[in-house]
Amino acid sequence: MKLVIQRVKDATVTVKAQSIAHIDHGLLCYVGITHSDTLDIIDKLANKILKLRIFDDQQGIMNLNVKQVEGSILLVSQFTLYGNTKGSNRPSWIDAAKTEQAKPIFDALVNTLNKEIHTESGQFGEHMNVQYDNDGPVTILVEMEG
Repeated sequence: MKLVIQRVKDATVTVKAQSIAHIDHGLLCYVGITHSDTLDIIDKLANKILKLRIFDDQQGIMNLNVKQVEGSILLVSQFTLYGNTKGSNRPSWIDAAKTEQAKPIFDALVNTLNKEIHTESGQFGEHMNVQYDNDGPVTILVEMEG
């Protein structure tokens, strides 16, 4: 699984000109799922997201996690994280899991995180517009195997 995690002041997902998800401050996480990913990775991944210390403490040092700053999480499915451009200028999506496999994993991640912290999500498989204010900017890449 690949994630792009951004510390944001706010983030909104719009589908067909309607806002479907919004957080004020916290983490915007783009989630890419590949063929070898299973539900077994969810708890480990959720724990990584929740404990990632990328928020400033009182001394201005990135030492706090999203729960400690009372933030929220916005998850957005992003199959393009598995775009392969080796040997071509047109990305191949062969490494991205198909919807039948990826959607249950994505939904499980949303549900697992939502038990710990306010979590919203984009709409799986839809064309989405994502607007956000990257705070820092802080952007972290996470790759994890089950």
